[in-house]
Amino acid sequence: MLKYGKVFGLVVFVFLFAMCNQKSKNESKETILKGSIDIVTDETIKPIVDDQVAVFEGTYYDAKITVKPKSEGELINDLLSQKAKVVVTARNLTKEELQKFEKSKINPRVTPFAVDAIALISNKSNNDTLIALKSVIDFMQGKSDTRIKGLVFDNPNSSTVRYMKDLAKVKEIPANGVFSFKTNDEVIKFVSENDGMIGVVGVNWLSQPSPNMVDIVKKINVLSVKGLKDNNYYNPTQNDLAELKYPLARDLFIINCQGYSGLGMGFASFIAGDIGQRIVLKSGLLPVRTPGRKLQIRSQIINDKE
Repeated sequence: MLKYGKVFGLVVFVFLFAMCNQKSKNESKETILKGSIDIVTDETIKPIVDDQVAVFEGTYYDAKITVKPKSEGELINDLLSQKAKVVVTARNLTKEELQKFEKSKINPRVTPFAVDAIALISNKSNNDTLIALKSVIDFMQGKSDTRIKGLVFDNPNSSTVRYMKDLAKVKEIPANGVFSFKTNDEVIKFVSENDGMIGVVGVNWLSQPSPNMVDIVKKINVLSVKGLKDNNYYNPTQNDLAELKYPLARDLFIINCQGYSGLGMGFASFIAGDIGQRIVLKSGLLPVRTPGRKLQIRSQIINDKE
């Protein structure tokens, strides 16, 4: 009996050693610039993540990144359950979430890389392109508004819903007058076909629409928003974001929980670096660091005609 016990113990030891060795080999194959990884991104900011991945893979040919868009609620659940190791979010981790990682002895690397805007959109037939944020908040609190027939979100668990619920200080969205779909494109299409509806979308879906959405985006208005602190209206532009004027701004983060120097670390460094910040600038969002410009100063001007 003792003999069989020793044999069983040896088999278990060899199996565990093989598993650990295989894991070690997998990690050794992956570096900050090569290997493959899945990145889960907030669906409302997918266009900017796609842009970053395309340039990163075009620069580092041995790197393969698969982007998986999900709602904010799904994304955070995947991160906390360790189903996802690298995520791109429209908010930082909360104190409670960080405590859960501490219990698991995981130290998330959080890298801010851009300032995004939540855009409010209406049907093109509506000539009034101004809206007060208070009206939207009142509607979220269940109060009627003659200007708003309905608010349209992409997903009940999305970051835009969470953002507006926090602003309105409500735990649940109203049962009447609030609609949700699955994607930002569906929201834009619905608003373009229905007068009086106010869509709530990530501005990147408007500044960089997919080819099949270009004509549809032309059928909506991006509304200028009056905040709660003054009577001026501001737009979700880089200038108004940079001057902290647009009232529906939010920071974007890449959160890496790999626990080793892998592709997640390399991509985070890239997206926060010079090239990544230039991609953010070109996308219409606001980079956290303004990319520098190199100016060539000459002591004299040469006349080509001479």
